[in-house]
Amino acid sequence: MSLVEILGLFTVMVALALVPSTSVALIVARSSSAGFSNGSAVAAGIVFGDLVFVFLAVFGMAALAEVVGSFFLILRYLAGGYLIWFGISLMRSKASLQLKDSGRSVSKLSSSFFSGLLLTLGDVKVIFFYASLFPAFVDLATIGTLDIAIIAVITIIAVGGVKLSYAYFARIVVLSVTNHRAERAFKVTAGSLMVGAGSYLIAKA
Repeated sequence: MSLVEILGLFTVMVALALVPSTSVALIVARSSSAGFSNGSAVAAGIVFGDLVFVFLAVFGMAALAEVVGSFFLILRYLAGGYLIWFGISLMRSKASLQLKDSGRSVSKLSSSFFSGLLLTLGDVKVIFFYASLFPAFVDLATIGTLDIAIIAVITIIAVGGVKLSYAYFARIVVLSVTNHRAERAFKVTAGSLMVGAGSYLIAKA
């Protein structure tokens, strides 16, 4: 992966992680009610779940590229189209995030970790998103160990960094992320990047 591709993938993943979602709601609720350590544990669970989907997407698409050969070009167009559709849907979606206090303090970090992990693994469509996103930034037909390691590091820093920020500033950001204008801005920004990534993938194909 080139430096431009690394920065591009990092930017897209940060923007998507910033979008208010159920994972953000869980992190803020746990961090506000049980402390930063529990919010961090939830964030760690989310990142671990994302890494599972990242590896499944990378190895699955790489194997598919090797099997279908030239037909992989059609899959690249489909992946690009999916990203464009996803971005437009994100920009058009209505504000829906509602943050609620968990009511009871969660003292066990393992409970917080697994709540974040299960929340992420329960959203199976994430693997389709990653499978569509990565071809825009790396040639999965020739992907190497270094590329996979870079993608994993990007995921940890981008997703983990954003989620930890939500946990750390939970009591401060709770008002801004529940503000419809702020949520709308997050979604428009992330949606635009998705459309751009999809368009780039189609153009590169």
